[in-house]
Amino acid sequence: MAVQPTRIGLAGLAVMGQNLALNIASKGFPISVYNRTTSKVDETVERAKKEGNLPVYGFHDPESFVNSIQKPRVIIMLVKAGAPVDQTIKTLSAYLEKGDCIVDGGNEWYENTERREKAVSENGFLYLGMGVSGGEEGARNGPSLMPGGSFEAYKNIEDIVLKVAAQVRDSGPCVTYIGKGGSGNFVKMVHNGIEYGDMQLIAEAYDVLKSVGKLTNEELHSVFTEWNKGELESFLVEITADIFGIKDDKGDGHLVDKVLDKTGMKGTGKWTVQQAAELSVPSPTIESSLDARFLSGLKDERVQAAKVFKEGGFGDVLTDQTVDKKQLIDDVRKALYASKICSYAQGMNLIRAKSMEKGWGLKLGELARIWKGGCIIRAIFLDRIKQAYDRNAELANLLVDPEFAKEIIERQSAWRRVVCLSINSGISTPGMSASLAYFDSYRRERLPANLVQAQRDYFGAHTYERTDVEGSFHTEWFKIARQSKSNM
Repeated sequence: MAVQPTRIGLAGLAVMGQNLALNIASKGFPISVYNRTTSKVDETVERAKKEGNLPVYGFHDPESFVNSIQKPRVIIMLVKAGAPVDQTIKTLSAYLEKGDCIVDGGNEWYENTERREKAVSENGFLYLGMGVSGGEEGARNGPSLMPGGSFEAYKNIEDIVLKVAAQVRDSGPCVTYIGKGGSGNFVKMVHNGIEYGDMQLIAEAYDVLKSVGKLTNEELHSVFTEWNKGELESFLVEITADIFGIKDDKGDGHLVDKVLDKTGMKGTGKWTVQQAAELSVPSPTIESSLDARFLSGLKDERVQAAKVFKEGGFGDVLTDQTVDKKQLIDDVRKALYASKICSYAQGMNLIRAKSMEKGWGLKLGELARIWKGGCIIRAIFLDRIKQAYDRNAELANLLVDPEFAKEIIERQSAWRRVVCLSINSGISTPGMSASLAYFDSYRRERLPANLVQAQRDYFGAHTYERTDVEGSFHTEWFKIARQSKSNM
């Protein structure tokens, strides 16, 4: 029990909630914690004692929990998105007072945050939707935080989040006020979509090196460790190197080979793709990563398909060709980097399109800055993205930034070699292929869309524009075609 009011409260003590509470306490902010399952409260308080007698105070009922926090009260919720959030708000609201502030730290759909902000404001409460990235480790030691909603609410927790967020030398704490409404949740959602793309591209690099290059897990461990010292230095490449080095504790060989090839998902990647479609923002790399997860889920069907095609002469890898390992490793590194540029370009364009639609005024360079530490997509590469937007805040696409354009030009031959090699070997690289197709479409002045538009006008009288004359036109294609056929 706190003798004097604590600085902040946290409701929802699953692993993320516990770790964030301990992080806040370790930065010198006394914190009250509450959970519907009271054993979680006791567990958190116990951990706080073990981890250095941290100022964490547990409460078993919502009223005493709310009353233990200094006014204006700030309470962070870390509960499952959807109905549990509404339920927690209802429980806490009974004891809150005007000016108090609720912060939702979950992966929530941005429109739900906007609805809740409006609803609680009628009782005089403030509301923030705050994306938290970095997983369990980040929550405990410094996550990337993306708060959006009431600016006044942000000011109430600014002193805390500036210390709790990951700290990056030369660029500061990985937190900033994102913008109004559900912008914090939206940015976190797209961050997760980029994360899907990143993970898929790395998995494809692994598949090509293993299936075509015949690299062992030891060699893969060494390659990814080396890559993590250069332009690909990132959290995901680092943990991938670690994974290849871990032996199976239940048998022979490496653990990665015993993991079932069936990917789970929580929904943020799907939301990202849906938003891309709604806003007409091409995001093929992110979409292909989602499709790859769907396909991975068809494990039983794939096992049967493999049998069918094996009988037809199709092995797992179509050609057993000899490749120059050193050259292949270098090519795959370049292909991974170039594909990654496309993935981030798509994510940034999606954020910009939503920001324009909603009038959020989001600063893309600042988002790249706060993703540099704490979060899952943290990478040295984000420095380059920040610099690109610093050079030109109105940049239409990362691909046309002079620095990134130069890097893609230098890597495109290797990129094409990897995609061609994969296709000829029967190894699917949907992320790399989609990224390359995105780049090739974006850099061409003229696409075959003229034919698609002519087809649309032919069967649906949808009209078309011309390259030489202003205005909309419709042609009786069917009539003209029929006449020319009858004249033959």
